Amino acid sequence: MTRVIMHGCNGRMGQMITGIVANDPDVDIVAGVDVSDHIKNNYPVFKSISECDAQADVIIDFANASAVDVLLEYAAGRQIPVVLCTTGLSEAQLEHMKQASEKVAILKSANMSLGINTIMKLLKEITPLFAESGFDIEIVEKHHNQKLDAPSGTALALADSVNEALGNEYEYVYDRSNRREKRPKKEIGISAVRGGSIVGDHDVIFAGMDEVVTISHTAYSRAVFGKGAVAAAKFLADKGPGMYDMSDVING
Repeated sequence: MTRVIMHGCNGRMGQMITGIVANDPDVDIVAGVDVSDHIKNNYPVFKSISECDAQADVIIDFANASAVDVLLEYAAGRQIPVVLCTTGLSEAQLEHMKQASEKVAILKSANMSLGINTIMKLLKEITPLFAESGFDIEIVEKHHNQKLDAPSGTALALADSVNEALGNEYEYVYDRSNRREKRPKKEIGISAVRGGSIVGDHDVIFAGMDEVVTISHTAYSRAVFGKGAVAAAKFLADKGPGMYDMSDVING
């Protein structure tokens, strides 16, 4: 049994994971942390992680960037691994995360979906073949109209997977409206669409002469991210200090 502290338990993803864990006999949420107390859970909820005295094997974090530094101090001090899902971290916080990983296991991923992370692995294998054959590479991501950042962290992670396979020689281009030139070969175009209630839609397009290959992923529910986080928690619970990502979970 993997004992979990759910950091950000009363948020949308926190409640999603609470529901997933309720139907998983191998995982139990022993405590939650959230500044909001408008939801009653079947586990104790603390206002701050520093107040939490529960015995746990791993922390799943879907909270706010402002709470990450305190979380990292707590995790390192108590030697509890963290599945860190909060986005929008500053450079200083990312550095803090790396320092904390010297003392405790931390898993950080731009997207917790097993599907997206499998695609990232696939892209590293197939991209050189398409690039050598002269294919242009474009990424299009679509999200709901409430999403604040653009492009998405997942789109950038996909672009990074592509670029790493090409020796990091390609430039990311987010807007061509001020350009009056032909498309350079060593370019990865990244476009963002915002509208309606789209959960998450990502296309990696390899466009060649007379043919186009598109690798697509569509999230129909945020549950895919919650399921990935729970799988990551099970994986990370007994791991030693270091930085991990979802590729480690996929590879076992």
